[in-house]
Amino acid sequence: MNLGSIGPRGGTADYDVAVAGFGPVGATAALTLARAGLRVVVLERERRLSDDPSESRASTFHPPTLEILDDLGVAGDLHEVGLVSDTYQYRDRREGLVAHFDLSSIAGDTRFPYRLQSEQRNLVEIIAAELRAMPNVTVAMGTRVTGVEAGPDGAEFTVEPGGRVRARWAIGADGARSDVRAGLGIEFTGMTYPEQFLVVSTTEDFAKLVPGIASVNYISDPVEWLVLLRTPLHWRALFPIPPGADAEAEAQAPAEIQRRLQSIAPLDRDYDVAHSRIYRVHQRVAERFRDGPVLLAGDAAHINNPLGGLGMNSGIHDAAAAAAAILAAEDGDRRAVDGYAETRRAVARDYVRVVTHQNWESLKEQDPGERARHAARMRAIAADPVRAREHLLRATMLAGSRTATGTPR
Repeated sequence: MNLGSIGPRGGTADYDVAVAGFGPVGATAALTLARAGLRVVVLERERRLSDDPSESRASTFHPPTLEILDDLGVAGDLHEVGLVSDTYQYRDRREGLVAHFDLSSIAGDTRFPYRLQSEQRNLVEIIAAELRAMPNVTVAMGTRVTGVEAGPDGAEFTVEPGGRVRARWAIGADGARSDVRAGLGIEFTGMTYPEQFLVVSTTEDFAKLVPGIASVNYISDPVEWLVLLRTPLHWRALFPIPPGADAEAEAQAPAEIQRRLQSIAPLDRDYDVAHSRIYRVHQRVAERFRDGPVLLAGDAAHINNPLGGLGMNSGIHDAAAAAAAILAAEDGDRRAVDGYAETRRAVARDYVRVVTHQNWESLKEQDPGERARHAARMRAIAADPVRAREHLLRATMLAGSRTATGTPR
């Protein structure tokens, strides 16, 4: 892997595939294509990979995602820096445990009947190590796409610092504020949630503080719902906060963070807080996932709320499907890239967006009758082995992952 060498300053460099973005989506696509022997360049606007252990980005890898990564030969290393989570729970702030789900019930459907908790930066670092041994890969850090032209013979990127990159195919995996998507003039329609989300990471062990708690928990409440999950280094809590600068400042105050954590499980001292941040949450899907030889993937193509851990996972599925489509087109099947764009957009629109929004609706439900009915439904599903398996197949993205989601399984 070459670092930061895409050709002479002001000149043009030629590749088979250009990948914009070196997050988990771009990294997966780059490794897949490079393993097939294509000349790949990765353009990453940041100057270095994140090495912040407290960074509160995506951390849940679902079974079909682990299958994709296993086929790439990187799942083993990811497990070494991950935490296996084979159960999760729906809880209520006032009533406690509502439903408990054990992923061992889908052992016949996947070789990974669990979630793996591991920060997304771990996957990127593992793939970067793989790419270093590959002479057909160039990773250009600190290189931003400032212009893109898509034509019948390929794509051409203008990049900063000066230069141009030309490739037969390109994948825009450069995040929610995608320069590739903007350069192609593709609309990114959808909505922004009214509340913001506060994420707090603590080194305190909730497994000792809340008897019987799972490593992933969705906790409903009409006033202050939350998601509580364990990662290899921390427990992480996600809370909603109302919009507005005053509410944002109040939510980040140390005393308010302590109040929220103490409301989960009281301690006779302050919680140790490793990291906290606030972010806005959107549900948006790109108007189209393809413009000629350029395919969009991951957050560049669709973003959603994090409830259920579908964002990074669906993005990695995009990466695998986009790479498979390009390889099929290289072998003469030009319809494959059209199939990618249609299928993956349908998944983002009809599955990921729908499921994550339903999760949000159920957690914040205020009507007592509807809350009781939802709790009764979840208890009934958890108590019925057949319905529980169907629920888990959908929640873990296994349902249709080998067909409807367009992943090359």
